[in-house]
Amino acid sequence: MEQWRFILTPPMSPEMNMAVDEAILISHSEGKVPPTVRFYTWDPATLSIGYFQKAAKEIDLDAVKGSGLGFVRRPTGGRAVLHDKELTYSVIVSESHPKMPSGVTEAYKVISLGLLHGFQELGLQAEMVSLASEEEKEKYSSPGSSACFDSPSWYELVVEGKKVAGSAQTRQKGVILQHGSILLDMDVELLFSLLHFPSDRVKQRMMDSFRQKAVTINEVSPHPVSLSEAVDAFYRGFASGLGVSLEKQELTPDETALAEELARTRYGTDEWKFRR
Repeated sequence: MEQWRFILTPPMSPEMNMAVDEAILISHSEGKVPPTVRFYTWDPATLSIGYFQKAAKEIDLDAVKGSGLGFVRRPTGGRAVLHDKELTYSVIVSESHPKMPSGVTEAYKVISLGLLHGFQELGLQAEMVSLASEEEKEKYSSPGSSACFDSPSWYELVVEGKKVAGSAQTRQKGVILQHGSILLDMDVELLFSLLHFPSDRVKQRMMDSFRQKAVTINEVSPHPVSLSEAVDAFYRGFASGLGVSLEKQELTPDETALAEELARTRYGTDEWKFRR
């Protein structure tokens, strides 16, 4: 069985979390490290925005700062994500890898099998739903705001008919980076207090819609799931879903140095965070 690398990094700042994902991507593109599955958490809890979002227009930056949250722009698309009571994952693998279909949506589906198996390891009745029709797309979309990344695909992971994870993908240097949120719990009120809306009525409507379409693990699990339990379940899930052996390793010194440089020169800068 093919061996991939598994890395569980300690809680990191928002700029370092994004920089580490990119550093792994660059290292893999240069043939220095194997395909990698990484799990991580955030310190402090952080609001991230998608690559194409306009920070000042869409986000209440004073509320983010007042709540003691970190703030960062992702290199991937999608909308605002509150990274708090969650496990975040990333998968970095070459576009030319035999397991990876050439199309974005099909590659997303293959990688997301790791998520599907992880939820099933926790005893949840998870399924991957095809969003082939406009009706299905509307059922799981979150117009105006989202606690999950927009899926760059025609597939959605659901439990009891509600979205349980969100992911996004970027492709650079011939390498796929897919990362996303696995929500254990969530403060919906806090998330929506950080976003701009035309009126309080619109905000309430969006919040009600979100609660009808999204769910966290601990809302549907028959017993409370801790972060360490989630790490173990999704470690097994990605191994079986991808059909690989995951070897636990650390970042290389080169990756760490590159990530620190990217955090300082890109992800931690106002130019990157607020440029749109």
